[in-house]
Amino acid sequence: MKNISPPLSSLVAAAVPTGININVITPYSSGIIYVINGILVPVTLAIAFIVFLWGVYKYFILGAADPKSRTDGQQFVLWGIIGFVVILSVWGLVAIVGGTLGLTAGGNAPAIPRL
Repeated sequence: MKNISPPLSSLVAAAVPTGININVITPYSSGIIYVINGILVPVTLAIAFIVFLWGVYKYFILGAADPKSRTDGQQFVLWGIIGFVVILSVWGLVAIVGGTLGLTAGGNAPAIPRL
């Protein structure tokens, strides 16, 4: 078998993948993580909180004398709490995956929504 010439051998060595280039993935992952942590999580937390408050209002104020309204209020409170748990679980999962793969910039909590 013939030896490969030096220029050709360097070309072959350069074509062999050696791993994931994290510098290529970082801009995309930072954008995705920002959208999830900076926009999606605060908005969905706000919606879950409004659903929870609506359930409390229906249960205690509107449902004081009406058992049907109290049952509806209980359902809204339950779904509000389930929403909190799901949203915080997704947020934690994104943080764990980003931290494990080294894709997070700082790992800070999302900014508090302001009006």
